[in-house]
Amino acid sequence: MAVQPDQLTNTPRLTGAVRRVLVVDDSRLQLKLVGGTLTRWGFEVTTAESGPEALAICATDPPDLVLSDWMMPGMSGLELCRRFRELDLGSYGYFILVTSKSEKGEVAEGLDAGADDFLTKPVSNDELRARITAGERILSMQRQLSEKNRDLSHALEELRAAHEAIDNDLRQARTIQQSLVPERVCEVGTSRVSLLLQPCGHVGGDLVGMFRPGFDRLGLYSIDVSGHGITSAMVTARVAGYLSSTFPEQNIALQRRYTGFYAMRDPAETALLLNQRLAADPGVEEYLTMAYVAADLTTGRMRLVQAGHSPAMLLRANGEIELIGDGGLPVGLVDEVSYDTHAFRMKSGDMLLLYSDGFTEAVMDNGKMLGEEGLARIFRESAEGGSGPDLMEDMFWRLTMQMADKNSLSDDVSAALLEFDVLSQD
Repeated sequence: MAVQPDQLTNTPRLTGAVRRVLVVDDSRLQLKLVGGTLTRWGFEVTTAESGPEALAICATDPPDLVLSDWMMPGMSGLELCRRFRELDLGSYGYFILVTSKSEKGEVAEGLDAGADDFLTKPVSNDELRARITAGERILSMQRQLSEKNRDLSHALEELRAAHEAIDNDLRQARTIQQSLVPERVCEVGTSRVSLLLQPCGHVGGDLVGMFRPGFDRLGLYSIDVSGHGITSAMVTARVAGYLSSTFPEQNIALQRRYTGFYAMRDPAETALLLNQRLAADPGVEEYLTMAYVAADLTTGRMRLVQAGHSPAMLLRANGEIELIGDGGLPVGLVDEVSYDTHAFRMKSGDMLLLYSDGFTEAVMDNGKMLGEEGLARIFRESAEGGSGPDLMEDMFWRLTMQMADKNSLSDDVSAALLEFDVLSQD
């Protein structure tokens, strides 16, 4: 390469992105002239008289910038550029080809080989300095981008680790929440209770359960806490303690008598007490809907409170469907509230379903919600071919097969089923 020795003054570099420069030329004179100029400008200069020598230097001590003559015996500057780009250097190196070629075809060939810039012989110091300065700007931006990418990769790795920790916590929370419903099926005398709980995420705001204060008495409930996720799941855990099947003395639906006997409170009174408990909890903004039944399994007498929840669905043994309940306010929504108790009787072979709106508000293939009529149809069809937990699983399967999105629940789905005096018929 031929460099005109017209200006040999020191010129400060703009960014310092280029520190090490490799000059490649088969002419020792040109190496001495160019190398001396670059050294006076403050660069660390290494020289090579051939392409293979240059590649060996790049592999052991990668330069920031390579200034290579195009026409050299053996390996040309063009081939050197191609081989240089194949090296795994860990950072980007700027490559300038010095040539007497100025035709567009040669320039395109050099760009295709990976060259960043060109200098045409004879090269003036002003032009050389300008091209190096342009390379410094590009390398500076590239290294800033690489640094930001490293920071982003580090942040993503930290985020991945945090997400994995959260995911592990949620899986454990799901296990804990599932433990709130330890029995999914239970035979009580000649009747049977089956429970279904399918959260739309790791944890959910639905809760179904039962408790048995005596051999012929049963408390059965379906609860839906507002919202989804961890906060709702924590509320369900607290409510599960208020309706404990293990510790009757903590169950607000039960009242201890002097004889040690636990009597069942009126369901309306139970809902009122639960509302007072939630209202008294500081910082709890969630509310819940509830359908709760106090059942006498000897007489079939049922007492139901419906606190903003879906109405209970009673499937008679003859196939008729009745909806029980007239609404009511959710629990924990307002301080001053009253509830009504609905009394009805079940006969042998009747089935009572308490369910969340995850059933009725599920969107079907036709774009409409399932609704109570659709649920009644599914309930009746499933009851014709099964009973107990099989019936519940069949209902859930029929629901998902008709949903617009068959692979994802948009809301928690839960239900509690009481089959009255069915075991006496077996």
